[in-house]
This record gives sequence, structure tokens and C-alpha cells, in this order.
Amino acid sequence: MNADPAPQPRILVLASGSGTNLQALIDASRERDFPGQIVAVGCNRPQAFALERAAQANIDTFIVNHQDYGSREEFDGALMAEIRRHNPDLVVLAGFMRILTTDFVRALRGTMLNIHPSLLPKYTGLNTHQRALEAGDKVHGVSIHFVTEELDGGPVIAQAEVTIDPDDTPESLAEKVQEKEHLLYPIVVRWFCEGRIHLGTDYVLFDGELLKQPMRLPDERVTH
Repeated sequence: MNADPAPQPRILVLASGSGTNLQALIDASRERDFPGQIVAVGCNRPQAFALERAAQANIDTFIVNHQDYGSREEFDGALMAEIRRHNPDLVVLAGFMRILTTDFVRALRGTMLNIHPSLLPKYTGLNTHQRALEAGDKVHGVSIHFVTEELDGGPVIAQAEVTIDPDDTPESLAEKVQEKEHLLYPIVVRWFCEGRIHLGTDYVLFDGELLKQPMRLPDERVTH
């Protein structure tokens, strides 16, 4: 008798807005060889279009509205209860606009990824495109990292660069970066599901070896 195939890693996505990175992940998950399954999408905003994207893909959804809770700790507790209910192997933050408590982050250490629109460690926090333009940078980009207690400070797994043109605005730069986001996030999620990336003490292991620099697009190792 043939043994049953191993179950695919379970992915839970948290989003707050339109969900374009969620859509990129949904599209990737439909590929025959994708090694994971998106089992749920959670939002803190009831009107987030990400919920509609999930519904269209027949993915379970839940809402934990931060306005219904008097503290970050109460909100995080309710959010964690929903996450535990779905028993994910990986939690993916895809435009989830809440700062999570230390206890929440520690509980999911090594199993939670975030995407950030800058070449970290540059420009943590908000308004990254405006800040890159004001600094006169020639390149900008996106980073995907493991989530740790430090805001946007977890070890970076992969990055993709875009060139800043003289006539770029924050809006045009955001569009360039978002194109890279949609390419890079599914690749990194695939790596996680394949067991290729792991979080060490303060570093990333890639295929069992210390990742000294973030993986980069374009790089044949990133796409293969």
C-alpha cells in the first residue's frame, strides 16, 4: 500500500486593506506544485477588500475588529484565539496594520512572516516611499522577514530592488515596489512550506546554512 501523502503546511494570512499581496498568494497557491494551503484569512477591518478576495477563493475568513477591544493585549488575545482555531503552520502578515504585542510575537516565533516596503534596515515604520525620495536614494525596494519583537527588525529573508527615477512620486514608487512584492512573497512562502528557511537566534538559515545576506531578486536562487 502507498502511504498517504504528507499534509500540506497550513497558511493563515492576516491583512487590513485591499489584499493585493493576499491575491498574489492565492494565485500562487493555485499552482499544482505549490507546497502549502491557505486555510484562512483574518482582518481587523470589517470592510477590508481582502475579505472579498478570500471569499471569492472559497477561503475561510474571520474578523477581529481592533475597535472592539480596549487594549492591544485584549485584541491580540482574541486574534490569537482565532489563529489557534485554524491551527496554521505559518502566519503571513500581508498589509496587516497593527503593532503586535511581545507575547503574541513570541508565541508565533519562527512561524510568522512580514513584508515591508523598504530595503531594511532602512525606513522601518510608515511612509517609506516618501522617506526614500526625501533622502535622495537611487534604489528602493521590499523586504520579507521573520517577525520578532522589534518592529520591522526581524532577520531579513529576501529583498527586491527598484530603481528610483528622477520623476518618481511616492505613488509611482509604491506601484513599482508593489510589483516586486507580488513576485517575492509567494517565493518566500514556498520556501517556508518546503522547509528551506528557518529562524535562528537572530539569523536565517537557508537550506541549513547561515544566510549572510538577504536573497535578492533577480537571482536564480530566488526563483528556483
